[in-house]
Amino acid sequence: MSSHHLPLLLTAFRYRFRRNLEAMSRHLVDDVAIGWDELGTDLLHGAPPALVAALTGGEKWPSRTLDNLITPDGSLPARMTVTDYTADEQDLQWGYILRPEGIEVISLLHEDIGPFVDWNTDPRTAFSDNPARWSSTAPPPVIRPPRAVAPQAATGAAAPAQGVPAHTAARR
Repeated sequence: MSSHHLPLLLTAFRYRFRRNLEAMSRHLVDDVAIGWDELGTDLLHGAPPALVAALTGGEKWPSRTLDNLITPDGSLPARMTVTDYTADEQDLQWGYILRPEGIEVISLLHEDIGPFVDWNTDPRTAFSDNPARWSSTAPPPVIRPPRAVAPQAATGAAAPAQGVPAHTAARR
């Protein structure tokens, strides 16, 4: 589901990681042994309280990794890569690629590439959760643009992303 992850990722990039794509990629991709079960509100650290409240409704939940998995045969779990299995074999529906210009959102049921959500996009923007609407030939499917941008949320909006590597994170 795209609409749940995009606000967290956009806000985390802007505030927790201070527009440092390398630091964000290291935290989300490189520093976990297997992957993520849930992205939580801890990613919103440093964001203005009004923005956090708008995104979460005042609720808090922790990020959880899949690092404590136990495999059926007792072997140590290992991170799967895109080359290990297809999206169908992994039961993946969405892919997120963190790039310097923004997040490439891929509906794995319909496309191999997707549109970009610019890092400067207001995290309160509501996007469609319909995978068929996320086409590589169209802009991201906005359902409802945010109301007026709060001054604190727009601070530094023109600053470019730091770091160059593109990293991939996928979500079931």
